[in-house]
Amino acid sequence: MPSQVRTDAVQREVARQFPQWAEFPVRPVERQGHDNRTFRIGERLSARVPSHPAYVEHGSYEFACLPRIARGLSLPIPEPVARAEAGEEIRWPWLVLRWIPGETGSLEGLADPLTFARDLAGFLVELHAIDAGSGPAPGQHNFFRGGPLATYDADTRARIAAFDAELGGERMTAAWERALASHWEREPVWVHGDLAIDNVLLNAGQLCAVIDFGLCAAGDPACDLVGAWTMFSGEARRTFIENVGLDDATWDRARGWALWKALFRVEEAAGEPERRQFFLRHAEDILSE
Repeated sequence: MPSQVRTDAVQREVARQFPQWAEFPVRPVERQGHDNRTFRIGERLSARVPSHPAYVEHGSYEFACLPRIARGLSLPIPEPVARAEAGEEIRWPWLVLRWIPGETGSLEGLADPLTFARDLAGFLVELHAIDAGSGPAPGQHNFFRGGPLATYDADTRARIAAFDAELGGERMTAAWERALASHWEREPVWVHGDLAIDNVLLNAGQLCAVIDFGLCAAGDPACDLVGAWTMFSGEARRTFIENVGLDDATWDRARGWALWKALFRVEEAAGEPERRQFFLRHAEDILSE
């Protein structure tokens, strides 16, 4: 289970390791993530503290990779300022980042889904064009985002069998096997690894930044396209797909990633009927369009 991180502990660690910022007030952000806890340090900095040992490596990859990625992007992304060491009160290394103004993304907060679809697709086109030759390969550290879907074959087939009666095992198997049938044949590209609505920032409902690159790697971009189903529907979905501009086989793999994630969420929501029904409807949407 992710652990809590106390504000006063962050304040003391900032003062101990970065005395030049000791007088800056530390306060938690309103909407916290799962893998990390985020705190404002004054007005221009933030602390990004892992919530569990499984996420500690993510900060190392962000510190090394974000400056290289940022040079090729029009949108702001997190800028590492310093690395903090583990201490008595915070057990794992953590990052100090430049604060990016904006509101944590939500579907309800979008000014116009079509504009957002075009802007997010434009971000991905830029990201995929950046030289990823020295980027880290997908692996256990980023839960194989950007790697082969076959990593999750056994898990996905077990869930397909479990939800056969509700979603139709043949349909799910057909979609999954189409996803497994192709591979990224080009040079690896940068992938964000967790491009979800709460990992973008909005300003007046418009995309203004992309955050949380802890799962970044150089690999197959299909995992970054799951937003076609998690963030968009109808014309906005079509706009996103058209503007990203990748081949049909990559979209088949993207659908496979989306199905894997939806079935995981259905299983995770056992005992929560409303939440489980939500993810069942989401899985149905992935399979039907």
